[in-house]
Amino acid sequence: MDITSRKITNNEDREAAFRIRTKVFVEEQGVPAENEYDQYDEPDTDADHVLVLYNGLPAATGRVRNVGGTAKLERICVLASHRKYGLGKITVEALETFAKLNGLAKAKLNSQTQAEPFYAKLGYRAISDIFMEENIPHVTMAKELSQ
Repeated sequence: MDITSRKITNNEDREAAFRIRTKVFVEEQGVPAENEYDQYDEPDTDADHVLVLYNGLPAATGRVRNVGGTAKLERICVLASHRKYGLGKITVEALETFAKLNGLAKAKLNSQTQAEPFYAKLGYRAISDIFMEENIPHVTMAKELSQ
């Protein structure tokens, strides 16, 4: 089992990440494709994207942005066929590393409620009531990043 992660810096990796997001969010969860992609997916934005590879094949992705001095982790997803290998944790850790390299000491994310226990294990705590996003219940979670 060979797991690697890397910052997305080229179109090939970007397209691989988009394929993963389409599979998970659009096809599995029913998010409209036009709502899944936004201006932060364009090259040369302030968002850092990660691609996680399992045995050399793209299997997970996510992105992080600086929103008011806080790292906002977004679009974190793992292909269904690879959810038993710890790739979600590797994705989050990579995004947190990007955040720390950019001098950010706090992170937040909007977690689907079904994923809340996963993020809690990684040190995140709920800081909001449940709200709906794309017809999926979510909760905002936050964490202090150790430097």
